Amino acid sequence: MTDTPATRAAQATPVGVARKIKGLSDRAIAWIFVGPTIFLLLAINIFPLIWTINLSFTNFRANRLNREVDYIGLRNYERILTDSDIWLNMQATAHFLFWTIFFQVLIGFALAYLINKKFKGNDLWTTIIVLPMMLSPAVVGNFWKFLYQPQIGLFNYVVSFITGKDPSSFEMLGSVQLAPWSIVIVDTWMWTPFVMLICLAGLRSIPDYIYEAAEVDRASKLRQFFTITIPMVLPFLMLAVLFRGIENFKMFDLVVQLTGGGPGSTTELTSINLKREAFEKWRTGYASAYAIILFVTVFGLASIYVKALNKVKER
Repeated sequence: MTDTPATRAAQATPVGVARKIKGLSDRAIAWIFVGPTIFLLLAINIFPLIWTINLSFTNFRANRLNREVDYIGLRNYERILTDSDIWLNMQATAHFLFWTIFFQVLIGFALAYLINKKFKGNDLWTTIIVLPMMLSPAVVGNFWKFLYQPQIGLFNYVVSFITGKDPSSFEMLGSVQLAPWSIVIVDTWMWTPFVMLICLAGLRSIPDYIYEAAEVDRASKLRQFFTITIPMVLPFLMLAVLFRGIENFKMFDLVVQLTGGGPGSTTELTSINLKREAFEKWRTGYASAYAIILFVTVFGLASIYVKALNKVKER
């Protein structure tokens, strides 16, 4: 018998334990290995969710532990859904979501389509393009905050060179009109490569013989693009939208570094507002109800979207 780790482990196993293990089915052995992981995931994910749901029906405040906690029913949910300021935060989040996804899909697909042509230096340009998504959002936020400075920032001078305006005549982060667009630009710059990679995977999954058959049928390049490329890449595009939509709905660190939710509350996304309610105002029960509403919103929209995605895949 060869002296291997498995052999030594078998020899070291007590006879009684070995007999019990030998009598177990493959399914039972699988559960022995998977069980601890499942238990850990349930402890990390399910218990906090149940605890948050319980807190959402109370007036609990984490900074007043000695205060008696009262169950107030659906009052927190009612206050949230009738609060005009929260609906303004929802609008700011919707604006951020729509335009970031729009530009990232548009630019990401265009870059993937160009890179798929396999020109000279293709791999080098691909590496350069994906560099932004490898950076930390905190680093990206500080980097762009410096670029947006009206006096010394490079961004204002580039805009001035193109439009002829005075570089100090506008401030991206301090303007109510421009601040929302400043975070859209940064998020698009950072995460367009992610969408590009997904689209590139979709483009390279299309068999060459389909295009060859289309050329035999004398289909133009434009017709091939709209009848072959777009339909076959559409599931990948929808998948990219799903990933970026979920991530951007909970966007926090990048916006905090850039604007902190300002000026005023112009760029105060729901995630930032939730953090302020929970850890600045210490309205823990109220913030728990807020978190549950956001969770249900994301989960519901994502479920509907996944069903649509599955239908597209089945076509």
